[in-house]
Amino acid sequence: MEGKIVSQSSVNLAQQMNPQDANPAGNVHGGVIMKLIDTSAGVVATKHARSNAVTASIDRLDFHHPVYVGDLLMLKASLNMVGRTSMEIGVRVESEDLITGKIQHTASAYLTFVALNKTGKPMLLPPLILETREQKRRNREAMARKRTRLFEKKKESECQYNAENGV
Repeated sequence: MEGKIVSQSSVNLAQQMNPQDANPAGNVHGGVIMKLIDTSAGVVATKHARSNAVTASIDRLDFHHPVYVGDLLMLKASLNMVGRTSMEIGVRVESEDLITGKIQHTASAYLTFVALNKTGKPMLLPPLILETREQKRRNREAMARKRTRLFEKKKESECQYNAENGV
């Protein structure tokens, strides 16, 4: 299977925030931003796999600044790491006040997606070709997050087993 470079699946998405996206005070709901993050990451995953892909987890989602009605929300999503059947996508969200031109880093998130074949089973993915030092750094950090995720998942599984068995 031939590898793919990061830019082959990266996406930029922009959407102006409207009143239906916000509370009565004009602050955009975090859930609206979360949905756009998931959507942009899903496009990246699907482009890389050239197959359906589903969200397996969201590692981190940190909001740094509020977004208001009228602001332009800009999302930049790209692959950080590709495993056998799963991949981590990083999404950076910025908002621009279209009147003042001020741009703020609004949120960042790391999402894991699993690619599915035509029968709905996880499928093997093309490897990711890392070209720059920045991509290699992001890949190393993604591998560390994956190790942490797997460790946490194992701990949760053990806790559930112990709770079910009265231990």
